[in-house]
Amino acid sequence: MPISSQRRLRAALATLFVPLALAAAVAPDAALAAPVPKAAAVKPNAAFDAWAERFANDWVRMNPQLASSTQYFSGTEQAALDRQLTPQTPARRKQMVAVAKTGMTRLDKFLAGSLDETQRISALVMRWSLSNVIANEPFEDYNFVFSQFGGPQVGLVNFLTQTHPMRNAQDVDSWLARLEQVSTRMDEALARARSATERKLIPPRFILERAQYQVDTFLKPAASQNVLVASLEKRSAELKDLTPEARTAAIARATRIVEDKIRPAYVRVQGFMVELHPKTNDTAGVSRLPNGRAAYDRAIANFTSTSLTADEIHAIGLREVARLEGEMDKHLRALGFNEGSIEARMKALDATFQPKADEDPRPAILAKYKEMVKDAQARSESLFNLKPRAPVDVLREPPLTEASAAAHYSLPAPDGSRPGVFWVPLRGPKFDMIRMRSLSYHEAVPGHHFQLAIQQELAGIPKYRSQRIFSGGSAHSEGWALYTERLAVEQGWYENDVPGLLGALGSELFRARRLVVDTGLHTKGWTRQQAVDYGINVEEVDRYVVWPGQATAYMIGMLRIVELREKAKAELGPKFSLPAFHDMVLGAGSVPLDVLGQLVDGWIAKEKAKA
Repeated sequence: MPISSQRRLRAALATLFVPLALAAAVAPDAALAAPVPKAAAVKPNAAFDAWAERFANDWVRMNPQLASSTQYFSGTEQAALDRQLTPQTPARRKQMVAVAKTGMTRLDKFLAGSLDETQRISALVMRWSLSNVIANEPFEDYNFVFSQFGGPQVGLVNFLTQTHPMRNAQDVDSWLARLEQVSTRMDEALARARSATERKLIPPRFILERAQYQVDTFLKPAASQNVLVASLEKRSAELKDLTPEARTAAIARATRIVEDKIRPAYVRVQGFMVELHPKTNDTAGVSRLPNGRAAYDRAIANFTSTSLTADEIHAIGLREVARLEGEMDKHLRALGFNEGSIEARMKALDATFQPKADEDPRPAILAKYKEMVKDAQARSESLFNLKPRAPVDVLREPPLTEASAAAHYSLPAPDGSRPGVFWVPLRGPKFDMIRMRSLSYHEAVPGHHFQLAIQQELAGIPKYRSQRIFSGGSAHSEGWALYTERLAVEQGWYENDVPGLLGALGSELFRARRLVVDTGLHTKGWTRQQAVDYGINVEEVDRYVVWPGQATAYMIGMLRIVELREKAKAELGPKFSLPAFHDMVLGAGSVPLDVLGQLVDGWIAKEKAKA
């Protein structure tokens, strides 16, 4: 891209951003509005630190799978938790809500007293997280229990094949102990799904069929060829303290467990899905369910951490779609793509980059993703002082979930045994080639990997924040990842790459369309086909159907981060440092948007006070 064109684009980006006045919509709770004090001579409250650590420990103990993914404890306690799968019972849900209410009461007392800056932020983040646990609980069954994204029929498999640590012979034994529990957890989920059905909380038929496909896929191979057994065979092959005899015995035991316990549990779920099929239809939105609008209002409050209404979010989406389509039209015309809608011209452009069909292109595409991430790490050097120590890898999405999966990121293991991973679905036969760079920036560097791996490594905040036991929600994390996509455009990373630039603008357009589609599906009676016709592929639409509100977090969070950055620029003038701003945002960990606004205000005041 010519330098003059790049300069024009930067100028356009600077003027096209219209403040959302989000500052007035990011205080859903009066307690969260309490100002974060300046680092004046407020002494740390030792009682708060002691209580918060105990509370966080108890919270993690209720979720053994969370304890394993974070390796939160050590020694015998961690080893014991590594042998358990988290219960899926109503009793466990009630227990968590009761504990959350107790925590809220205690936090309110601490917030009314004296806390230093870090403690107050920690208390606000904890309180926000716990308040959502309580407020969300009545609506948990509004998402299909066996959804194609988070259902136990895929969640338990992914956990055991990817997340459960496999470092030594003890981990194999713990893995087998967990394998013994899979059928129990599946039956618990099945009981929950039956209860939801009795309350008319039934998924659309096309969602049910996606989940049915996953269950059928799991059951197709014999037990000895099952994905769980195959994973154990592969992951245990290099363990130095596991003898060949012990490994053979472990694989044989796993095969028996799958055959005798797990496959029958999946067959029971399969039967339930067959029973449910004639009871449902293809109405997509959560408004189809009893009290569905209240469920959606709660979802967008949870995912955006704002008080924006569905109508306001819909309007923001329409505004951003128009802005981005106008910018893309100019670049498409410059490349000779003059006729048709933006979507049609983007598909035509992407078609010119499709790999040849004479051989499997997936290995080369995966290698290209790895190169893009490596290049992004080099480009990020001048924009970030704070960078993660943990490495990041790019892997193909596993077969069981690839048909429905979107690209995503998984955290590195705190003990260094597993890198951060950018997971890429490569379904084919067509591949989204021109958006590869923006997707790499979002999921890996400097997006989720910088944000989440750095948070895990932070030494200046409590462990329960660095491990995201209590966090600021999707608007902060997804907002940051989308912010880095825009940052790459602003910083000229697409110089001489107009197709790549269009891919980046198209990715942002996709997030703007999400605002329109998500609110359209759940509050305006949109059908699945209407959402597809608006420019969202069917796998994504189905994600929004089972995960109401989550898709709104990206654009709302990104716009708020940009708004705060522009505020800091305006107030600090020549004192503003972009790397310092990034360090401040990343160094705080995951916080709700209103707390982020308070942190930025405090940072601006500190920068002004410097000589």
